[in-house]
Amino acid sequence: MVSGAVATWKALPVAQRRMIAALLVAIGLANVVQPFPDLAPLQHGPTLLLTLTAPWLLRRWPLSTGSVVCIWLFLLLHTFGARWIYSYVPYDDWARMLSGHDISSLLGLHRNAYDRLVHFAFGALLTAPVAEVARRKGSLRQGWSLVFAFAAIGLGSALYEIFEWLLTVIAAGETADYYNGQQGDVWDPQKDMAAAQIGSALALIALLRRRSGNPIGEAPSPEGPAQ
Repeated sequence: MVSGAVATWKALPVAQRRMIAALLVAIGLANVVQPFPDLAPLQHGPTLLLTLTAPWLLRRWPLSTGSVVCIWLFLLLHTFGARWIYSYVPYDDWARMLSGHDISSLLGLHRNAYDRLVHFAFGALLTAPVAEVARRKGSLRQGWSLVFAFAAIGLGSALYEIFEWLLTVIAAGETADYYNGQQGDVWDPQKDMAAAQIGSALALIALLRRRSGNPIGEAPSPEGPAQ
């Protein structure tokens, strides 16, 4: 079993192995002197499970390194925000320390908006990997794969909001509002889904502009994984 795990790990491109290792380190650092220990398992548990199983997932369903970079960046953004359960990411404190001004006043924000950034990143960063899967596993042409990816981001966002609601009701109990980051906004789920869809739309524009070149998600060279 150990030898099989080692073989699976070594079969991945070096760049992908480094990203998996870096993400594990990031998850560990995010839990040093954890400010919200009761909610940390809900925030970081799924990411840790996904990261630990990533070598097998990528062996079973290979992705180009470009797509893995997109997924990795999204998970890093999530891991960073999860340390402060999103609602309490202290970006205003950091901005005041550096410049004397806070971001919320500058942008007219009335709540912590880090979760909006991550939902936007969900659409912006995951559209290309989803389109790649649609091309390579679903045999869709590039144009249709992008349409599929745009729709899949919308579906994924809606399913996540439903899952988050159910999880907080069942597992988070009295801390539900802290976990899901609603911050008193009754339209929070709709705004989160809109942010993801806007991110996906911008990603589609960028990918279409690259269409004449080599877009993210082209199949790896038949000679073997890129090092």
